[in-house]
Amino acid sequence: MSPTAPDEAPVRRVAAFFDLDKTIIAKSSALAFSRPFFDEGLLNRRAVLKSSYAQFLMMLTAADHDQMERMRDHLTQMCEGWNVEQVSTIVREALHDVVNPLVFAEASELIAGHHARGHDVVIVSASGEEMVRPIAEMLGADYSVASKMKVEDGKYAGEVEFYCYGENKVVAMEALAAEHGYDLEQCFAYSDSITDVPMLAAVGHPTAVNPDRGLRKEAAERGWPVVSFSNPTPLRDRIPTPSRNSVLASAGLGVVAAGAGVATYLVLHRKKH
Repeated sequence: MSPTAPDEAPVRRVAAFFDLDKTIIAKSSALAFSRPFFDEGLLNRRAVLKSSYAQFLMMLTAADHDQMERMRDHLTQMCEGWNVEQVSTIVREALHDVVNPLVFAEASELIAGHHARGHDVVIVSASGEEMVRPIAEMLGADYSVASKMKVEDGKYAGEVEFYCYGENKVVAMEALAAEHGYDLEQCFAYSDSITDVPMLAAVGHPTAVNPDRGLRKEAAERGWPVVSFSNPTPLRDRIPTPSRNSVLASAGLGVVAAGAGVATYLVLHRKKH
């Protein structure tokens, strides 16, 4: 192999960073599992009702910093003492019934389009890693970053080791960029929440998806594109999302068409807003 020419810059990789809740799926991933956790005895009826009410409030209002902090405290206290392996098993078994119907078709198509362009797809979520990782795998994402709870003797200890929220999302993104060689100026990011402005501002191509009032205002001021996802459709009811390898191995015309489709989608939606 010939050495790299002195003036030849190394190739930098590109990633698309996606928030999860209300960006890829239509509700909170953490609260979506309330029913299976209740069925397996981890939650009592009062906790389920409280979680359902919290979900209702999050759907009606923008989740600001204080709400997110209260939600973190609520979920951390609720999960204290739970067996980690049992939680992981419940999530895996309930994944397709609970989360699959919530996936926005538009988000799934966008993920496939980024893969077609040779980009890595990364899910960045404040929900727990035991839930986020299986969801990311189901969606065909390359990597995921999520909140991590402290574990003692195989059970949650009621403390958060890493809260993947706000500026901490940027910390995680920068760590992945250093590890995988991403050029954040060439990367993409998608989120619905004003709390994710740091995440969106960290890349060269941010997009507000189903933005809350605060993020819609911020996007308008910064000139960020705004898109609307409104069609949750089970993955099994659509053509399966192609893996990165299969897409890149397909005919060149198909790859170009997929990339053009994503670009056209964003341009059209930018004009609408």
